[in-house]
Amino acid sequence: MTTDTPARLLQLLSLLQTPREWPGGELADRLGVSRRTVRRDIDRLRELGYPVEASKGADGGYRLVAGKAMPPLLLDDDEAVAIAVGLRAGAGHAVAGVDEASVRALAKLEQVLPARLRHRVTTLQAVTTPLTSGDGASIAPETLTVMASAVAGRERLRFAYRAADGSETRRQTEPYRLVSTGLRWYLVAYDIDRDDWRTFRVDRVSEPFATGARFAPRELPTGSAAEYLRRSIQRQQETYGFAVAFAGTAEEVDARLPGWLGTPVDEEGGWCVVRGESGDPVEWLAVRLVMAGCEFVVREPAELVACVRDLGGRLSRAGGA
Repeated sequence: MTTDTPARLLQLLSLLQTPREWPGGELADRLGVSRRTVRRDIDRLRELGYPVEASKGADGGYRLVAGKAMPPLLLDDDEAVAIAVGLRAGAGHAVAGVDEASVRALAKLEQVLPARLRHRVTTLQAVTTPLTSGDGASIAPETLTVMASAVAGRERLRFAYRAADGSETRRQTEPYRLVSTGLRWYLVAYDIDRDDWRTFRVDRVSEPFATGARFAPRELPTGSAAEYLRRSIQRQQETYGFAVAFAGTAEEVDARLPGWLGTPVDEEGGWCVVRGESGDPVEWLAVRLVMAGCEFVVREPAELVACVRDLGGRLSRAGGA
């Protein structure tokens, strides 16, 4: 019999998080208490925000259902390891759909993982190799979690940084946000030594260290980390505008396109158009357009039109046409 009420509530919650309905009598037997105590414990869980539904009958049962908010979850060892491995695999590659929230979740989970589970996660990842289709550079998940924790805790962050020309520097920053473009991760931060805002490619960062020194967040010039990053990238490279028409509605096409490409806008005749800017080679953009799996027509620039035409010819010849 579990006489410690908090411990009993945790045990009860662990049982209820199994996707099944538990008869009151079975719960009482598992916990070594009376059915009346089970009912009181169910009421306590409801007060804590857990949506426990009761069914009527000779031996009424209980089960967790979807609620309005996400209450804390209890995970067993295998579940915790599975989630950590999944988040690490996704966080290590800047792929569309893996955003800052995923990194925050990984940082929270790894902070509370027992040493034995942390070792299992590290070992499993060390002996497996993911086959990814993303175009972004690989990143050590530990780098992202250290950075995410520093952003959330408003702690100054030190790290070594390798510039595009290969030069190495040491940076001390006030990290503001992590931003994923779908291809790469970037850190938007205030560089203390240079007394100005900077963006850093996370795949060029090494030895990140949260110093523990707190800071009051400064006001970002653009108000949005994503907008600041976009402008920073444009300043660093030559860009070109493009316009591409797709066969289908904006809603249909938007589901097939990576977010960084732009937002489709409906036109007449069952077509939509995407307008945007890119600093990537036109050959790379042409391939990404083909990968969307939609009929499309490039309107501009002329270089992209010629590239798509040449690519189409090569693909036709490769297919024996």
